[in-house]
Amino acid sequence: MELDIGTVTPGIGIMTSNERIARLHIKLDHIEPVIWRRVEVPITTSLKGLHDVIQAVMLFKDYHLFEFNAGGKRYAVPDPEWDFGADTYAARNVRIGALVDRGITTFNYTYDFGDDWRHSITVEAVTDADPAVEYPRFLDGDRRAPPEDVGGLPGFEDFLIAMSKPRHVQHRKVVDWYGGRFEPNDIGVDTINERIAKLARRRTLGKAGFAKSRTKPH
Repeated sequence: MELDIGTVTPGIGIMTSNERIARLHIKLDHIEPVIWRRVEVPITTSLKGLHDVIQAVMLFKDYHLFEFNAGGKRYAVPDPEWDFGADTYAARNVRIGALVDRGITTFNYTYDFGDDWRHSITVEAVTDADPAVEYPRFLDGDRRAPPEDVGGLPGFEDFLIAMSKPRHVQHRKVVDWYGGRFEPNDIGVDTINERIAKLARRRTLGKAGFAKSRTKPH
């Protein structure tokens, strides 16, 4: 895949007068039919910020630890209990644009080391932002992501079978546990857009606050 990233000056990065955004494809690994989402985020977004976006579009609840693996390095919220002596870099300190500048356009994200939800992330393009849009922005996707604490891939498969068959011995149990019907083809667009809008509004307010602080006399 040829990535359009604009003009890059070695040692400086992407140089344009406009804000730049990355279009990302996020796929939950090892599940068929494929569960995926496509989003746009500013290239200044940190990996911690991208974690927040993934939580929003997959309808996860941010109950568990996470990590990114990019360019042979591990990025997370450093935690001695889980690091086991491995070099872990703070996810909040590396930005998507820095990865792109290093030629990294595919990387991985794992959420919940128990259920072990592994995702493949691809930077499809880097383009100028639309000044009329607040970012991040959800574009599209398919299939509903697994509920929290369902038990990983085997648990999710059992959950889907029991949920889809009213006469299944576990049907009532999984409906009660989940709190209602689970519709695999309904990704929850309205809820996704609400959650993304909160992230976008928070970012816009943060930018406005920063700009205001820059204009105050010292």
